Amino acid sequence: VQLQASGGGLVQAGGSLRLSCKAQRAITSVFNPETVAWYRQTPGKQRDVVASITRLSTTNYADAVKGRFTISRDNARKMVYLQMNSLRPEDTATYYCNTYPEASWLWGQGTQVTVSS
Repeated sequence: VQLQASGGGLVQAGGSLRLSCKAQRAITSVFNPETVAWYRQTPGKQRDVVASITRLSTTNYADAVKGRFTISRDNARKMVYLQMNSLRPEDTATYYCNTYPEASWLWGQGTQVTVSS
């Protein structure tokens, strides 16, 4: 089972995107984890946590995105979202979703976000 991220694209600085994450197969025992997170990675760098959310919707954000990104989840639909506002060129990366801590077998292909200046 993989978690598939979608919604990326090319946007100008200051713009917005909304990413979505869904399990390829809706298996509750897999995609109802306590904590789900969005990660991002640029070539040659490690994959970092951007934001996380617990089953009861407690959220945490990386300092770089606080006040600009909002993570949310729909437990009934087994979906996780990342609303990204006021995007900056440094937000350019491939974005992934996974549990937190990550489960290696859940990584999907991610979705590319490119922010032009």
